[in-house]
Amino acid sequence: MGTANLILLPLISAFIGWFTNWIAIKMLFHPKQPKRILGVTFHGIFPKRQQQFARKLGAVVASELLHFNDIAKRIADPVHLEKVKPFISEHIDNFLQHKLAEKLPVLSMFIGPSTLTPIKEGLIEEIDLLLPQLMERYAANLSTSIDIERMVVEKVEGFSSDKLEELLVAIMSKEFRFVELIGAVLGLVIGIIQILLTRL
Repeated sequence: MGTANLILLPLISAFIGWFTNWIAIKMLFHPKQPKRILGVTFHGIFPKRQQQFARKLGAVVASELLHFNDIAKRIADPVHLEKVKPFISEHIDNFLQHKLAEKLPVLSMFIGPSTLTPIKEGLIEEIDLLLPQLMERYAANLSTSIDIERMVVEKVEGFSSDKLEELLVAIMSKEFRFVELIGAVLGLVIGIIQILLTRL
């Protein structure tokens, strides 16, 4: 075997290794519609299994990743509620100083600025007690009215094949390139081993 062939063999093996892995990755997404060639039907794995993928993903998100109990706890967390209080206080101020006279003009005649402050403080205290319970109850009601699993399933099933490919490639582009590189490296190693075996 000539020197040129000794160099070519590992390079060809590396190209074949890279190309077969590249083809395998492409076949995850293509062809998007079933195509029959020489009696064999070819269909990309993700387009073919998109509905199953959507159902599995929906089940995982609903059972493992997103729980309404966790949402309720976060909503009712005092740290988050503190961020809402300035808006509540501002709204109460606006009501007591402006709207009260419109809604209850007779009552407003007997309520002066010195009375408004304790009324506002009393309202805010009651709201402080009510708000966490209200948020928890609201989140609990959401759990019965919103089907997270169904929402995820419908969303993923509604993806076009192009959108699904774009999404997965964006997430796994480095991994796909690594798989292609591994194919080339293994091909190169196999080519070198073949040369060594022929020289024995």
